[in-house]
Amino acid sequence: QVRLVESGGGLVQAGGSLRLSCAASEDTPCISVMAWYRQAPEKERELVARIRSTGSTDYADSVKGRFTVSGDIATKMLGLQMNSLKPEDTAVYYCYALCTIWPDHEYSYWGQGTQVTVSS
Repeated sequence: QVRLVESGGGLVQAGGSLRLSCAASEDTPCISVMAWYRQAPEKERELVARIRSTGSTDYADSVKGRFTVSGDIATKMLGLQMNSLKPEDTAVYYCYALCTIWPDHEYSYWGQGTQVTVSS
């Protein structure tokens, strides 16, 4: 079982910055990936940024150069620094964790979501 608690988010003007944080707790160490997803109204949930246990990161093309994911699996802390925000970044942002149990059982966990609203 993995629990994810998010903080941050809010309302900001276009061009502004916000920071999101996520703290994970797990009954048994199993997290292999942590990530941020977002879902805008009437749109599908999409990956924003991801960090693996190796430390490697991935970003959606739409946020490259503006967003920076931080943290690591060992500390079970995840951050997302969002700069140069645009109205199209408005969405509910979710913290995500992938739990991998040997040999190949995978379980997905989600935070409760935090609203980010960017006004034009």
